[in-house]
Amino acid sequence: MNKVNHLLERVFPEQRLFLRSETGTRFIRLSPLTQALGWTGSAAFIAWSIIATAVLLMDSIGSGNMRDQAQRDKRLYEQRLQTLSEERDARAAEAAAAQERFNLALSEISEMQSELLASEERRKEFETGIGVIQATLRRTMGERDKAKDSLETMLAAAQEDQNASGPGAAPAQTNATLAFLTSELSRTAAERDLVAQNAVEAERFAQDMLYEARLRDERNDQIFRQLEDAVTISLEPLDKMFAKSGMSVDHILDQVRRGYSGQGGPLTPLILSTRGQGPDPDAERANNILSELDRMNLYRIAAQKMPFGMPVKSGFRFTSGFGSRWGRMHNGTDFAAPIGTPVYAPADGVVISASWSSGYGRLIKIQHEFGIETRYAHLSRMNVQKGQRVSRGDRIGDIGNSGRSTGPHLHYEVRVGGKPINPMVYIKAAKDVL
Repeated sequence: MNKVNHLLERVFPEQRLFLRSETGTRFIRLSPLTQALGWTGSAAFIAWSIIATAVLLMDSIGSGNMRDQAQRDKRLYEQRLQTLSEERDARAAEAAAAQERFNLALSEISEMQSELLASEERRKEFETGIGVIQATLRRTMGERDKAKDSLETMLAAAQEDQNASGPGAAPAQTNATLAFLTSELSRTAAERDLVAQNAVEAERFAQDMLYEARLRDERNDQIFRQLEDAVTISLEPLDKMFAKSGMSVDHILDQVRRGYSGQGGPLTPLILSTRGQGPDPDAERANNILSELDRMNLYRIAAQKMPFGMPVKSGFRFTSGFGSRWGRMHNGTDFAAPIGTPVYAPADGVVISASWSSGYGRLIKIQHEFGIETRYAHLSRMNVQKGQRVSRGDRIGDIGNSGRSTGPHLHYEVRVGGKPINPMVYIKAAKDVL
């Protein structure tokens, strides 16, 4: 101890603290070691105060930044919801307009089919009239040639009789023959004039029919162009949507066609024949349009049976996507929302399970067409039962926090043939259409 005091004496010389009172004066001796300990304790306290103050300031600043960040995220989230809502309304309006164009195209196709049938009937009548006129003309020309031959024969016979009887002696029989020939020639000339007039009228009628046919072709061509453009505009987003689904579009349409194989009505193909030949160009164009409209109708049916819809429609945010997470495979997409937020069926289907499942909590499984299955986990309530058939847009349950969950959300899965795929494939594919 003395050695330590001796070493510290140069820095902290011994000090005496005098305490004076009424009875006397006392002093306290402060050794160098005591002074060193006092200074060290004071310095440590001051350093601790500075560090604690800095920590408190940094925590306060960090909390303020987190609150600001949370406010910014909330505003961005609200703006995104507003944008999605506006896009959804716009797509709904476009879908309604497409349906209106579809109905208009059906009515125009029906009217065009009636006009084509009426035009075919008029053409047949015109061909029949032309045939009758041509037959009459041939018959009249034949009679004219026969009359001409008979006249030449009779004139030759009369000339021979006149030569045999001598000059100046024309018998009464010759005069009668000449009178008969004259009347026949007059009748033949009148028939010829009538045939010529009928031929002129037939030619004029044919010209009128050709002009009417040209006008009809131009009008039909304009209607066809409008219909083809409308069908192309309506089909293009549907083709893209189903192509992005990752499934065979032809297989989907064939399966829908087998399930809805009835025919009739305005979509019945036109079969118009001209003298045993194939359909004319207008009929082929009409059949092509009908085929495209039939494809559009099959798309509409298939879209109701595939999970292109959203299971949660408002008040949510995406928290975890499809893929590897924490070293394990996350087979779905999570929608974070308050408990009780409605969950809707994204497509028509049949409920194959609605019960508690370990890890998933309250779990609903729905089987759709084309080997597609959807799953809805961590629900707080289930509104459907096993074996129940649901339609797209039906409320099947509510978001909850059941099972292995860190907060209220919906775990949504899509499986094709039992294999999980990313649900965002269908959600993004339908974004610009539905």
